[in-house]
Amino acid sequence: MRAVVQRVTEAAVCVEGETVGKITGPGLCVLVGVTHDDTPQKAAQLARKLWTLRVLPEERSCSDLGAPLLVVSQFTLYGDARKGRRPTWNAAAPGPVAEPLVDEVVAQLRALGAHVETGRFGAAMRVSLTNDGPFTVLLEV
Repeated sequence: MRAVVQRVTEAAVCVEGETVGKITGPGLCVLVGVTHDDTPQKAAQLARKLWTLRVLPEERSCSDLGAPLLVVSQFTLYGDARKGRRPTWNAAAPGPVAEPLVDEVVAQLRALGAHVETGRFGAAMRVSLTNDGPFTVLLEV
């Protein structure tokens, strides 16, 4: 699993003009990509990492502050544009594999006590955020 983590003061995701997830920070906006060999165990590992990652002000984590997370599925994190000008998506897991694993990340975060908002899997989403820093980290488990 791969995640792009951005420290935010606010973030929202809209589908067809409707806001389906919104947080105000400090918090994290997390784009999650799934590849073919990912497992529920990796989803749990990613959730623990996100919950305890010390990237919020004064080197604190979401668990320290009770800070919210906005989690959005993002298959394009496994895009490969090394050859030519058109990316391939071969490394991205198909929807029936990826969706339950993204849901598992969210479920594991909530089990840890996190307030989590989400996008809508497979939808055309518009994500807006105010990156605090700017601060962006790539995680891979």
